[in-house]
Amino acid sequence: MASLQLHLLPLSTGPCLPSSRFRRSPVRSSTERQALFNRIAPVYDNLNDLLSLGQHRIWKRMAVSWSGAKKGDSVLDLCCGSGDLAFLLSEKVGYSGKVIGLDFSKEQLSVASSRQKLMSKAFYTNIEWVEGDAIDLPFSDGHFDAITMGYGLRNVVDKHKAMQDMFRVSKAGSRVSILDFNKSTNPVIAFTQELMIDNVVVPVASGFGLAEDYKYLKSSVREFLTGKELEELALDVGFSNARYYEIGGSLMGNLVATR
Repeated sequence: MASLQLHLLPLSTGPCLPSSRFRRSPVRSSTERQALFNRIAPVYDNLNDLLSLGQHRIWKRMAVSWSGAKKGDSVLDLCCGSGDLAFLLSEKVGYSGKVIGLDFSKEQLSVASSRQKLMSKAFYTNIEWVEGDAIDLPFSDGHFDAITMGYGLRNVVDKHKAMQDMFRVSKAGSRVSILDFNKSTNPVIAFTQELMIDNVVVPVASGFGLAEDYKYLKSSVREFLTGKELEELALDVGFSNARYYEIGGSLMGNLVATR
């Protein structure tokens, strides 16, 4: 059984969509969630490695591969956190490409920028960090050749609006690749997720003084969309094709939608 990864990427603010299919009540207010991400930023990467036994790096590579990003592309990583997917995208698009990493947490962006300088790979200069909201993207229509979102959509209040904006800023024929926890309809998988959150994630987080911050994770997965609902959401906003893949022993999932 794959280890459980902890990822709590930014919650975007905004009103919920009236459609009950894609609306989930936020566990915390946006202000509280933003404060949480700023607070956990210094230990975020260490916790991810520890809790997933490094497997999150494999899942992220899969997400980037599914995005179809290639040399020379202009790409967007939404809810970029400390920059893992943005750095992988940078390697894909190369010197002639451009990567935008967008997040609403200043502290997470600060960590990402520091990592960019420390790793000092020449092509990482093609990354720009932008503070912004996933449901109000500051980009023109049809701007990006590929979009990724790692562990962010689950925490967005208005998922429909977030998907609409991803559709708006993506070019015709481009792909959106969204990695997150899998909300399984299999009771065994669901039970395993909650068991690991209660007995692995929270105890480990407590060692960093963050137990209370991470207890919300279980309810956030419960309130998320299933793979089928995510496919329906993508098609509903206009994507021509959508397919959901269960990965990591079905504990994680990745939606791939084509404009």
